[in-house]
Amino acid sequence: MPSVVGLLEERERGARQRVEVLREEADRVLAELRDAELFWERFVTAREVLVEVLAGPGGGADVEETAVPVTENAAPTPTPTPTGGRVPGSVVPVRGEGVEVAVLSPDHQRIVGVLAASPVALACGEIASALGLERVPAKIEGVRSKVARMAERGWLVKEPSGRFTLVPALRGGGS
Repeated sequence: MPSVVGLLEERERGARQRVEVLREEADRVLAELRDAELFWERFVTAREVLVEVLAGPGGGADVEETAVPVTENAAPTPTPTPTGGRVPGSVVPVRGEGVEVAVLSPDHQRIVGVLAASPVALACGEIASALGLERVPAKIEGVRSKVARMAERGWLVKEPSGRFTLVPALRGGGS
């Protein structure tokens, strides 16, 4: 008959082995997470660099004014715009007198609808949830990119808290 101490030592050994296996698994998952974050960071950096390049010598303050003439200019100057043209829904026109919400892509119109229905400013994660998207970093980053562009072009107001709301003219029913 085994001793009580022997039984405890056997269970301790089993628990220690389980901890070691879990630590190895955790190390593997953390390494995978680190790689995935680095991969994601490359795209974020690429997008930021692209915005700076499109901004030209003005330093990014007026992306629309410096980028539009380049795409309309017939001179053969290199531009980061693909030969196939713009991706549908990626261009957000500058909001101005007589420019209606209908000119926006369906995705951007849905964002306007979510913000119009909300009595308070919303964070990107809240907008993603209201759109029926999963609250995962990739989806939230996609929404963040869209609302940031809409704010740059005069459709939304970005509050100091990082939350977004419609410009007063849209909230009040104006164009």
